[in-house]
Amino acid sequence: MAHQNNDNNTSLTWSGVNANVASPTSNTTASRRALYLKLFSGELFKGFQRNTIARDLITKRTLKNGKSLQFIFTGRTNSEFHVPGQNILGNTDGAPPVAEVTIECDDLLISSAFVYELDETLAHYDLRGEISRKIGYALAENYDRRIFRAVTKAARKAGPIAKTNFVEPGGTQIQVGTSTTSGAEAFDAAKLVAAFYDAAAALDEKGVSSDGRVAVLSPRQYYALINDVSSGVISNGLINRDVQGTALQSGQGVVEIAGIKIHKSMNIPFFGKFGTKYGAASATAPGTTDPGNTGSFVGASMGDQEENATPSGQKTVNDYGEEAKFDHSCGLIFQKEAVGCVEAIGPQVQVTSGDVSVIYQGDVILGRLAMGAAPLNPAAAVELVCGKAALSGNNAAF
Repeated sequence: MAHQNNDNNTSLTWSGVNANVASPTSNTTASRRALYLKLFSGELFKGFQRNTIARDLITKRTLKNGKSLQFIFTGRTNSEFHVPGQNILGNTDGAPPVAEVTIECDDLLISSAFVYELDETLAHYDLRGEISRKIGYALAENYDRRIFRAVTKAARKAGPIAKTNFVEPGGTQIQVGTSTTSGAEAFDAAKLVAAFYDAAAALDEKGVSSDGRVAVLSPRQYYALINDVSSGVISNGLINRDVQGTALQSGQGVVEIAGIKIHKSMNIPFFGKFGTKYGAASATAPGTTDPGNTGSFVGASMGDQEENATPSGQKTVNDYGEEAKFDHSCGLIFQKEAVGCVEAIGPQVQVTSGDVSVIYQGDVILGRLAMGAAPLNPAAAVELVCGKAALSGNNAAF
């Protein structure tokens, strides 16, 4: 897979450095920096691709020469019998209706680090490569969090078609379990499986294609499914018999439920946090014990990337919702039409050089991307909630 870096007109490849890059034995500054850029880019791309799962699960288009893209959503139409002698000028209901969804690109997202040349000289490991990977991780994390918040928003919206006597289906919320006082049922494997089949039926009833249906759960939910399967509590064939032993040990055993392929991620909205929430069980917490020493990044918010964020928050063009609006969210099931994404700048690497590097005796490694996401077809999105009853109709929680 090739990537073109437009800033320096050099070609980057996954397989290594191509023929346009100077040999590592060349000792000129220009040659070394050209090679650095190729190696940094490769490490960033690998880090980004390894950690983002949302990019290939939704409808994505590349944005060029503009700040927004229009996605056309077409509703359904009816069939009718022809009357002999009557002109055929389109169905009498005027269908299919069409709605236009415009998705704008958010501001430039960056992650950077300064590499001091003396530190690099004294280090006994590839310092720049490790930093590039971590920059890729940071970009991928933010990318996925915005996508999954947009999916959650889609699950709470009505259909985009506005036509008299013509209503397209909207999003769906499904409660895991029955409790309205505790979120602990979010980890109940039997109740999760039941919610999956309910979601699959809802998607079928709304005419959503079965192709490309996926689910994203928190890691503890995913492992709860595997654990119950391995102890024989659930005998629904969630794990392929041919790979059962290996799958259970690797933690990758649950392939799909009701035709829905399952992923796990620390970046889904989960009881107001991301991936996990510690503390005693309540309506807005599943009752997870803090394992200790989890660090400041685990479960943290993302600065509430909503459209009207406070000065301390991260304002974006697209409204991704405040943290409090996800207090009961505990999983997502969706089809690729649920959300649209535009990318103006894919993941790229930039590195300082020349006089700047001489003055500061080091280089700034910068990773950047520009994208935006918003609901496209709400009917294709299902939000799993726990600790409260699911809402119906246009929930308008955003």
